[in-house]
Amino acid sequence: MIKYAIMNDTAAPSGPEITVLQSAMRGLACKCPRCGQGKLYAGFLNLAPACDRCGLDYAFIDSGDGPAIFIIMLAGAIVVGCALVVEVKYQPPFWLHAVLWLPLILATTLLPLRSMKSLLIALQFHHKAAPGRLIDRAK
Repeated sequence: MIKYAIMNDTAAPSGPEITVLQSAMRGLACKCPRCGQGKLYAGFLNLAPACDRCGLDYAFIDSGDGPAIFIIMLAGAIVVGCALVVEVKYQPPFWLHAVLWLPLILATTLLPLRSMKSLLIALQFHHKAAPGRLIDRAK
């Protein structure tokens, strides 16, 4: 509940309304979801504590396993599809499969992970996502 209050206080637009496309572009660029200028990360996947431009506190951010799941599903489809085509067409030895597909697995999982995480963070900020709450129902 506290995360929800912090996010709503800081999510109030100071200028014109930001579109979903603008939020997505800020996310893909790994920039602050509010101002679009500050850095989102302090390391490869470690978030900065706050935006160095507008001061947005990044404590509300919780992308969870979403980015990793999206990347795993996409990379798995690409690599398995390619491996099946190569196996059926050429039937190479297993060591050649390892040489071919291990670099592709690393490239298709690690390279887009940072952008996917920041994209989901930007969309979470844009839609003011918050943890679910139970509703008290009168009996």
